[in-house]
Amino acid sequence: MVRCLNDKGYTVTALYDINQEVATDLATEVGATAYKSLAEITAHADIIFTVVTNDAAMQQIFEPENLLKGAKGKTFINCATLTPALQAELENTIRGAGGHCLEACMASSIPQARNGELFLMIGGDEGVFNLHKPLLDDLSKALHHVGPVGKASEVKALVNMVMNINTAALAEGLGLGDALGLDLKMLCDVFSQTGANSRVLETDAEDMINRDHDCFFSAEHAAKDSGIALKMAFDLGIQTPLAQATYDQYSKLTLAGKGDLDKSGIAELTFKGRN
Repeated sequence: MVRCLNDKGYTVTALYDINQEVATDLATEVGATAYKSLAEITAHADIIFTVVTNDAAMQQIFEPENLLKGAKGKTFINCATLTPALQAELENTIRGAGGHCLEACMASSIPQARNGELFLMIGGDEGVFNLHKPLLDDLSKALHHVGPVGKASEVKALVNMVMNINTAALAEGLGLGDALGLDLKMLCDVFSQTGANSRVLETDAEDMINRDHDCFFSAEHAAKDSGIALKMAFDLGIQTPLAQATYDQYSKLTLAGKGDLDKSGIAELTFKGRN
């Protein structure tokens, strides 16, 4: 995203990453500064993008002496997939500090982020959204303002819930097909022309077959996001047995020490002889 914005003429002033070397190298590339504290990011930027792993990490970076220090007049665009309740809580906290907040939940992956082709689901005040819409347009090929802060997280949780279910189903279909001795390329061709077709078939089938699980969206994150959807369903009294089964599979993969594999790694649990 930094490279994309830099290419499109935006001034990227400040970078921070838990891997300091990554931040330093990228800062050198785009003419920014890699700072060692989060408060320095807020001090040197008007718009701050955050991308973190989970709720706990998000709460940590918004502690008073971190990004919230000097937050008056700043806009925070939060791209992580978090629980909707935390997004709403953060908005109130940021507003209390005199800042503005948008949630910009992302679909797609690394190549789309680099090329400004993300699918973005935006939650937040419509006026704040409209003010920053040109910037968000430059990062995305599709942009949807779905309502107040928290609603984008709900939509994103459902997107990932369905995507993860599709991924787990494909892994089972290919694993069973392999055990039956079927030609898997033929099977994928048949899937693609029938009701078994899906976007996941395009992105993950070859990786499942070849055991190529270089990470674009991790199994650990798949478990986390399925868990967010399950919590929403539980709170509303909605039964989601497929989401539960998918969560269990990704949790099993994570507990086995394979959470850093791409979500396609779920095939390691379904192909005969792999697990």
